[in-house]
Amino acid sequence: MIARQPRLDRSFATMFAVMLTIAAGNTALQSVLPALGRSLSVSDSAVAAAFSISALAWVVCAPLWANRSDRYGHRRMVLVGLGGFVASLAVCGLFLMAGINGWMDGTAAFVAFVAGRMIYGTLGSAAPPAVQAIVVARTAREDRTRALALLGSAFGMGTILGPAVAPYLVVGHVGSIDVGLAGPAFFAVAIGLAMIVAVARLLPATEHAGHGAAAAYPSIGGQSTGASVTAATASGAERVGFLDPRIRVWVIVGLVMGHAQAMTGQVIGFLVIDRLGLPPIAALQPTGLVLMLGAGAALLVQWGLIPLLDLRPATLVRAGLVLAALGCVATGLATSLYGIATGYALAAMGFGFVRPGYTAGSSLAVGAEAQASVAGKVTSVNGASFVLGPSIGVALYSMGRPLPYWTAAAALAALFAYAAISLRPSARAE
Repeated sequence: MIARQPRLDRSFATMFAVMLTIAAGNTALQSVLPALGRSLSVSDSAVAAAFSISALAWVVCAPLWANRSDRYGHRRMVLVGLGGFVASLAVCGLFLMAGINGWMDGTAAFVAFVAGRMIYGTLGSAAPPAVQAIVVARTAREDRTRALALLGSAFGMGTILGPAVAPYLVVGHVGSIDVGLAGPAFFAVAIGLAMIVAVARLLPATEHAGHGAAAAYPSIGGQSTGASVTAATASGAERVGFLDPRIRVWVIVGLVMGHAQAMTGQVIGFLVIDRLGLPPIAALQPTGLVLMLGAGAALLVQWGLIPLLDLRPATLVRAGLVLAALGCVATGLATSLYGIATGYALAAMGFGFVRPGYTAGSSLAVGAEAQASVAGKVTSVNGASFVLGPSIGVALYSMGRPLPYWTAAAALAALFAYAAISLRPSARAE
């Protein structure tokens, strides 16, 4: 693939690093935010709202940037996205540090943090479509899907890398200033600045015809399913609505499953703190371990088990829903780190089966002319789950620690019954 396009080697490595940086920086901050919120005496619901607002801004702005990327220039849009990423993390880090050191009230510091997250959702979403467009323009048609899939895997790797390294980026005191839990944000700023320099120097200014698609919000549990790749490569003018009878069942599966995953993933940091009785900083490594195992389990399913088993989409959905429901019940019951990690990994494996299942099922339900439109709908569903899902999860958690997991398990069980009936007639089409 890349061997036939020598100019792509350096450029592709740069673009891969851009996607990895954007995903890893976001999930690293997500993994430490429960501890940060508790340290600043901010309500758990405010912590969830910070990422819900960011996800909403991403879902709204990503399609707009994808449509404007061709007009304003792809490299410029990559720089806009990276600039938004750096500005967001800098604002978040500075105000969190101000709250940690008592320079301002913890609530005021967190309000400023939310504003920083808005910058990430609004401007950071400009980079992925432009990066895709550059790859589309510089690869042969037969190599394009593989190149974009490899590029998309950077998001998946970022969901593992971010939580894995975040606990080691808590730097403590620098002189008389306690940087503490704001450390991951400042490290992400440094890497983002390096990426801006790399893009400015290594990506040529000459623009090429190419079009990218909006990417789903890079969040813990939000592994890529390939829908964005399909949207960037498929050609066809047929528009398909969310309630189109051909894809309605698949959309419902994706929406309910996505909210269950967002609910349970958002509160896992709080669960580790409370169930293990740890102070916030001491909970960072256990939380990072749980999140890393969950992301790794999901990627193992998507990159290893699904290609090996070669299951139909409906079968993937049904099997995944059972595993995810069992994992949620186990996580809700767990009282040890081993129990929480095992339950969460099992749930993540289940979600890892369902996501590609409903993505493939919705694609197979329509013809070639509707592929781009359906893929766009799947990407929207993936992102929309992280708008309300985290806040719902934290609201349930405030009523009872296992409640988000048991609610998710009940919803997944009901969804399994619905899918078992509704997806049966489409088995011949798979």
